[in-house]
Amino acid sequence: MSLAFDLRSTFAAPGAEPFDVEAALEVPDGETLFVLGPSGSGKTLLLETLGGFHGHEGTVSFDGEDLTDVPPEEREFGFVFQDYALFPHMTVRENVAFGERYHDDARDPEELLAALGVADLADRYPATLSGGERQRVALARALLVRPRALLLDEPLAALDVPTRERLRDALADALADVTAVGVTHDRTTARALADRVAVMRDGRVVQVGPVASVFDRPRTPFVASFVGANCLPGAALDGRDGPVAVRPEHVDLVDLGAGIPGTVVRAVREDAATRVTVELDHDGAALAAFAADPPGRGDRVGVRVPGGRLVDLDGDN
Repeated sequence: MSLAFDLRSTFAAPGAEPFDVEAALEVPDGETLFVLGPSGSGKTLLLETLGGFHGHEGTVSFDGEDLTDVPPEEREFGFVFQDYALFPHMTVRENVAFGERYHDDARDPEELLAALGVADLADRYPATLSGGERQRVALARALLVRPRALLLDEPLAALDVPTRERLRDALADALADVTAVGVTHDRTTARALADRVAVMRDGRVVQVGPVASVFDRPRTPFVASFVGANCLPGAALDGRDGPVAVRPEHVDLVDLGAGIPGTVVRAVREDAATRVTVELDHDGAALAAFAADPPGRGDRVGVRVPGGRLVDLDGDN
């Protein structure tokens, strides 16, 4: 079984230029695909169109069944909205169980509440919950009806870091055996939860593939920068023509005489390591690396990149 879609749609907000969104993707049974892109790239419009909330050209199908003209409430997709969309006049238990009356094979609400760690909140109302708690309740409600596919709109946005990390773990467990499509601007979320990612820019998917493939072998400077890879002229490293990419974790900082010379211009701590930015003597190109014992700003260092880690990029950004 798989979810397949080939969508084309034009959106025109009042006073704005028309915006085209186009994507053709297939999501195999049990896979999680995240669409990754900057704000305004069309991610949410794509997700809402897939859910049946906007008209479009093209097709949507699940397991060979054409859903193109099927209204949202009959597609049997679970939708987790960025703003949670919980019913404010209902308790947590009532929100989660809302779809139970329409589905004979619905899951046990109490079981879902327990699995997502919110059983003790069952008698409370959404206004009394934190953002992370609301998102867990919204996820439980979406999973209750055993959806064909789960659609997730920025599921970890607007949460503090500890809450985001806890909810990410809960989401990973929930997505283990569900077909899902999510959208996010956060590469950390995509990398943690997705089996495959599709990078979107200006309404178009510009690269799609397994997470490791896209993050380690981006095709263009835009994709490289957006997934957190270094992007710089090849001439600055090994003399090759055109731009190249390499992830910071694949860059080694060495003694000045043992690598390409440069000067540390920035050092920012990120969890267990420090992200060190080195300005290379050649053309002033900047290269980031991670270091457990980082040099100080202004220190002269050498940079070494294993040849097999360099990725040639398409010059078209």
